[in-house]
Amino acid sequence: ACSGRIQDVAGVAKAQLPRREADRLVRYFNAAHIAGYVGLNAIGQGSPYSKSNFFNYYNEKYHLLTKNEMKALSRHDMDNSALCMKELVTWCEMNVTRAKKDGYIDSHQEKFMHDKILAFRAAMDGMYDYTDQPPHFFYIHFLVLLSALYLPLFAIDAAYATGWGDNKSIGIDILQG
Repeated sequence: ACSGRIQDVAGVAKAQLPRREADRLVRYFNAAHIAGYVGLNAIGQGSPYSKSNFFNYYNEKYHLLTKNEMKALSRHDMDNSALCMKELVTWCEMNVTRAKKDGYIDSHQEKFMHDKILAFRAAMDGMYDYTDQPPHFFYIHFLVLLSALYLPLFAIDAAYATGWGDNKSIGIDILQG
């Protein structure tokens, strides 16, 4: 979903904007994508996506952000939050607005690009929604434990409580179905 939104915006940008403006928008958008994954380190579980090992590698390889742009982002802790990604998304939004004001795109294209940029941010934010949740396998193991231990013990207890032989209790049988 995220890379599709980048391709949507990049296609319009490359077709409609001057090369320098289009390249800047695509650079910011790709940097936001990478920064979004780096920020997932915030869950405290560790991740191979760190600023030093992941973001800096792609930034140097593809020249996504200049030193001044990196300096502007330095106030955010990229390794432990989504703030860098959100800041870069804001830069993308500002570039689209500037392109409209400069007459490179019309209002329909501006809205299209803003919608795609916001859809990208929502998709990235969706990954952060689950960072405070326990691992999914916990629930599965808990249900297995419940099924294997508790339910048989509950059935035995219910059987003893109901009684058998001469100790029959019709009232309890009717209540428990």
